[in-house]
Amino acid sequence: MKIYLVGGAVRDALLNRPVIEKDYVVVGSTVEEMLSKKFQPVGKAFPVFLHPETKEEYALARTEKKVAKGYHGFTFYAEPDVTLEDDLKRRDLTINAIAQDTDGTLTDPYGGQQDLQDKILRHVSPAFGEDPVRILRLARFAARFHHLGFTVAQDTMQLMREMVNAGEVDALVPERVFKELASALCEQDPAEFFTVLRACGALRVLFPDIDKLWGVPQDAKHHPEIDCGVHTMMVLQAACKLSDEPAVRFSALVHDLGKAHTPENILPKHTGHEAISVDLVKTLCETYKAPNEYSELAILVAGLHGQCHRALSLDAESLLDLLQTLDVFRRPNRLQPFLLACQADSLGRSGYEDSDYPQAAFIQEALAAANSIDERAIAQQHQGEAIKHAIRDARLAAIKDFMQ
Repeated sequence: MKIYLVGGAVRDALLNRPVIEKDYVVVGSTVEEMLSKKFQPVGKAFPVFLHPETKEEYALARTEKKVAKGYHGFTFYAEPDVTLEDDLKRRDLTINAIAQDTDGTLTDPYGGQQDLQDKILRHVSPAFGEDPVRILRLARFAARFHHLGFTVAQDTMQLMREMVNAGEVDALVPERVFKELASALCEQDPAEFFTVLRACGALRVLFPDIDKLWGVPQDAKHHPEIDCGVHTMMVLQAACKLSDEPAVRFSALVHDLGKAHTPENILPKHTGHEAISVDLVKTLCETYKAPNEYSELAILVAGLHGQCHRALSLDAESLLDLLQTLDVFRRPNRLQPFLLACQADSLGRSGYEDSDYPQAAFIQEALAAANSIDERAIAQQHQGEAIKHAIRDARLAAIKDFMQ
């Protein structure tokens, strides 16, 4: 029985990056032996255990065989005769297929250290093509290491294109796709995730309404970058500078989906794209079973970012309507994420990356004014529906005072 540190912990240590978690592979052992040593079994499809003290993951060395399409279409073999090299060969990327012995000795049969040095994301073996999740994982690693200069190997990109053309990506389950998307949004350069997916053709399969944005023109006066796809990636990058919250970044990503469906005869204008965007965002979130915190914010940003941009020119009643539609009187924590996503949309334009966004402070001050009224006193003076109308009138008067 031999134990090796594997995967991300070895890779990140070699890159001088913080090691967040450690995973181990166990060679020459059995389920029975692991149980006898008080390891706790947690794996469903194959033998994975938690260490009785550290709770770190230990998996028996295994090989796998493709028997059906999709992420779950595998059978596994995890007996004592599986070698370390056999186990490493089934891993996705060479930089993740390096093992470290307890004395620090590295085992690197597939050139992972060289690829780390050359900053290349490369598949270990043709088995990469058997698991479509690996396309998403590679795109996520591209987003994580883009700032370090990592690129995708040409033969790996070609393999991913072949996987897409073979329909492998179609078999991905929605929950896993969204999990990888949410993780990618937390990386340093999430726009690179979409760049890789677009390059291999997976974006048009998984997120067709995002993919369609490229090549759609906008008015150069307000959007010097012109292309809607380019703008969307710029907005996502701006959102990353403003917020670490993945829901904010997701909202920035999907805020303009409707622009891909603008009738050609009115281009480069996009009159009414907000309403179309809302419908498309709802469909996307339903398809991938997005959590409510993502879908609710994204729908609001898609539908209301135009009003937010025009806040300084809105009258008091329109401003109050915006606040009420956002439901910020009952859910005040909702306003800041909404404003950040809208600000990202404004900054995500060529030449506007460092511009001010006074609309955010203006809307926050309007909300503060509306919240300054004494709702309890108003409620004591009215009954039933009259209370709601009286509170609205008082809020409106307070916003008018603020605007003067």
